[in-house]
Amino acid sequence: MSYEAAVHAQAIELDRLSLEMTAAAGSGHPTSAMSIGHLVTVLMFSAMRWSPDYPNYPTSDRLVLSEGHAVPAVYAAMASLGVVVGREGEEPRKLTLDDLNTLREWHSVLDGHPNPMEGVNFFDAATGSLGQGLSVAAGVGKAARLDGNDRRVFCIIGDGEAREGQIAEALDFIIDHKLTNVLPIFNCNAYGQADRVSVQQTPERIADKLRAFGFEAIEIDGHAPDQIKAALVKFAAISNDENAKPIAIVAKTVKGWGAPSIQGGGWHGKPPTGDALQNALAELNERRIELTSALAGTDQFTIDPPSEASGKAEPSFDMPALSDAMRSMDMEHVLHGGKFATRKAYGVALRVLGGMNPDIVVLDADVSNSTFAETFAKDAENADRFVECKIGEQNMVSVGAGMSAGGKIPFCSTFAKFMNRAYDQIEMAMNSGANIKLIGSHAGITLAADGPSQMSLPDVAWFRSLATATDHRGNPGCYVLQPADAYAAYALTGTMAEYEGMCYMRTLRAETELLYSDDHVFNLGGFEVLQQGRDVVLAASGYMVHEGNRAVELLDKAGVSATLLDMYSIPFDTDKLLDVVAANGGFVVSIEDNYGGGLGSAIADALMESGDGFELSQMHVERIPKSARTPEEMLEMCGLRAEDIVARVMALLGVPA
Repeated sequence: MSYEAAVHAQAIELDRLSLEMTAAAGSGHPTSAMSIGHLVTVLMFSAMRWSPDYPNYPTSDRLVLSEGHAVPAVYAAMASLGVVVGREGEEPRKLTLDDLNTLREWHSVLDGHPNPMEGVNFFDAATGSLGQGLSVAAGVGKAARLDGNDRRVFCIIGDGEAREGQIAEALDFIIDHKLTNVLPIFNCNAYGQADRVSVQQTPERIADKLRAFGFEAIEIDGHAPDQIKAALVKFAAISNDENAKPIAIVAKTVKGWGAPSIQGGGWHGKPPTGDALQNALAELNERRIELTSALAGTDQFTIDPPSEASGKAEPSFDMPALSDAMRSMDMEHVLHGGKFATRKAYGVALRVLGGMNPDIVVLDADVSNSTFAETFAKDAENADRFVECKIGEQNMVSVGAGMSAGGKIPFCSTFAKFMNRAYDQIEMAMNSGANIKLIGSHAGITLAADGPSQMSLPDVAWFRSLATATDHRGNPGCYVLQPADAYAAYALTGTMAEYEGMCYMRTLRAETELLYSDDHVFNLGGFEVLQQGRDVVLAASGYMVHEGNRAVELLDKAGVSATLLDMYSIPFDTDKLLDVVAANGGFVVSIEDNYGGGLGSAIADALMESGDGFELSQMHVERIPKSARTPEEMLEMCGLRAEDIVARVMALLGVPA
């Protein structure tokens, strides 16, 4: 049998399985899956170098399905090939055709959209929130380049999702970083969910845009095996040549290919059942006979294995003390001044970690001279592991998720305000189990003069919501860290690097007073008792720890003994907090420089769940701020000065002001 006939036969089999598994599930997107059946067949049965027995082998070629709802086609191919699946801690096993009938069941590894953490580590990241897959693929490709391995990364993108702005960010990134090992494949089946795609997303227009970006755009019939193969062969020939022009494929396809009765609009996310299913299957069978023969087999395929992976040295996270690190950089004198910005201490920590651990990579979005991520790249040994993403925060986070899948430990830095733009990408990275570290600089209202467009105020509440969930490893979905001084920021950066999972750390623009020393240890989930009192607890975070310190002094003069806590981590040790609060009469004032729903709400939950009689007063930003010349003016505007804290404490205790 010819190669072309074999591809048709196998693609039609994948289409049949896609129809049957979605019908059994009662939901799914079979027509989208049928539009990529030929592409998936040529990729998984022929073009990719990989092993079904070891689908996530370090040098295997990778397939990122950005068009995640079309995943039944990939599941069908995996079952046909007997790809090994299984969640972490479970006995690995080969996926079978019978497993396809468990699509979307609670205990099935076959989630409704791709997710490696649910047991299918053929995938590198969870997809389905459209527009993100190409960035992930670029991250995997970038990690491969840093490791010097020749893996190729294929990414299938829907024509409708091509309208997402992140796709443009990813295309720019691929060109900037000369990632000829990444192949965008645009599946142009002409339909979105509600209607046809815009003229702006037609194959011809997408190809024109790709050429304008700097790609060689190859336009093909996405159901013509020889055309698919030829395009992939051309890509393979240049995939290791950074001086070549990156290639992208624009594949014209049919949504519901092979079954005319379910083509066109009205079938998105709607699997046919009953007579409609039988009619579609009959149409597919007629197509099979037409293109192959009733006896066609699929023995024309051979899968090339990946290249041997080289072993990695055991990484080190045993960081020197901050004072020693700064001495080695001729910066120790800065500490003698008694103030050092947490964003700068973060930069020092990155540079130290980069010299100790070759898997540390640093990504920034055109603000590295403000986040101080640039400090990492000032060491020549680290320079090639600094990844400039320009003004494209969503792409940066998804690239970071891809680099995590490629075995790296990515630190992604930008202004905390701009991190807000990537909330969807961050949640998808968490779903993917990405070992990613997110750093938001210039956080909170003390940024002052730049005004609210540059301040991140809802970030603590949003990230804290992730902290209330348990990830696939049984840990908090995300740790939220707010160091109050440089020693804490330096140490927590190292702690984040050693921890496998997502963390978000806020850093400050202002030079802040040093509170700690090299001897202090900072743990995820911890907090620090800075001042021991007996009447009330001031639970503060970040910059507000310093204002809380002033409030303690003022309260002492007024005859009130206050305990000051540096709540640098969410989640925190609840039992320890309850003990501290109980020893202070049950009175707590939470103090934070962001909108509500963050630290105060976390403390409220802890107090409520204890069932004991505690009283909490939450202090946070309760108005939309505007520019002010100084942090002190901003704190006054928002009612968060030490004097305001004192007034709140007096009211809580019922003491006349």
